[in-house]
Amino acid sequence: MRFSSLFAGIGCILLSACGDEAAPPAPPPPEVGVITLASSTVSDVRSLPGRTSAFVIAEVRPQVTGIIEKRLFEEGSEVKAGQPLYQLDDAIYRAEHESRKAALAKAKATLQAAKLTADRTTELARIDAVSAQEAETAIATLEQATADVASAEAALRSAQVNLSYARITSPISGRTGKSNFTQGALVTANQDDPLTTVQQLDPIYVDLQQSSSELLQLRQDFGGANLDQSAPVVLMLENGRRYQHTGELKFAGVSVDPETGSFGLRAVVPNPERLLLPGMFVRAVLERGQRSDAVLAPQRAITRDPKGNGLAMVVTADNKVEQRLVTTARTIGDQWLIEKGLQAGERVVVEGIQKVQPGMTVTPVEAGAAGEQRTADAASR
Repeated sequence: MRFSSLFAGIGCILLSACGDEAAPPAPPPPEVGVITLASSTVSDVRSLPGRTSAFVIAEVRPQVTGIIEKRLFEEGSEVKAGQPLYQLDDAIYRAEHESRKAALAKAKATLQAAKLTADRTTELARIDAVSAQEAETAIATLEQATADVASAEAALRSAQVNLSYARITSPISGRTGKSNFTQGALVTANQDDPLTTVQQLDPIYVDLQQSSSELLQLRQDFGGANLDQSAPVVLMLENGRRYQHTGELKFAGVSVDPETGSFGLRAVVPNPERLLLPGMFVRAVLERGQRSDAVLAPQRAITRDPKGNGLAMVVTADNKVEQRLVTTARTIGDQWLIEKGLQAGERVVVEGIQKVQPGMTVTPVEAGAAGEQRTADAASR
């Protein structure tokens, strides 16, 4: 009986020991790489797409009909206002000019004779040597001769203008394009096709486009409701390089295109080296001072939901993960400029985003230190 009680007691002790066996420890919180956001000073800018266009464009057309006798410029060269570009055959206009000149000389001679006659007749009429009718006729003849001289002078000026038009000059200073007509071609007055085009390229216009959704913000940032203040403009060229000359934004004639929902702006940019040519694509960067409290977040810390909204995983003070809706303004290098959703001093997840969910407890490690810690752990193992 004693042995039975002993065995029963031992069995109870063994069963009790089995029931008190310790449960396996819970896994530690996952480690994630974080970056602590800080305030930065950045330039407050807007970047707008645009294309260049000539400051002044003049299409050169003949104002008289004639055959091109000579081209007097090199295609693509710089010309000055008034510089001859084409010479037409002016034989007809020169003959007309000489004829009008002779007609004026004849009219002046007639005027001189009429004046002498009128003077003599007036003197004779005072002593009743001639009738009053003869005196009146002499005065009328003088007046007619005076009108004939004026008419002949006008005709001569017209002939001089036509003769001068046979030598076609540049209306502006600028760079010529190709010549659309060659020597020997017949051209007509005010024809549709220009002989050539002269474009003034210094300064040069940059026509910009922006969505109407940002119109009010631009008005607030760049000159108020009337958009009557200028702003400096820095151009970025197609190859990504910055253009060396700074231009000036002009808000003249802003209107929203109802078809595209965008409005046009125009900047004037110096172009002394003629590096900018009409039709080039550029990006205009408009700067209006600096922001000293800007918050920048790495681009890898911001993800997008199916609607395109920015999302960031933030580690709170108690090491829990919180999902934030973030509004970004623009990129600066490899970072986003944050408008809403994140503050300086907060920690955002940049490594291990895929393995965390909102509400999880994590072990945050600064992103640079996280990599070093993983390397040390691997070496120790």
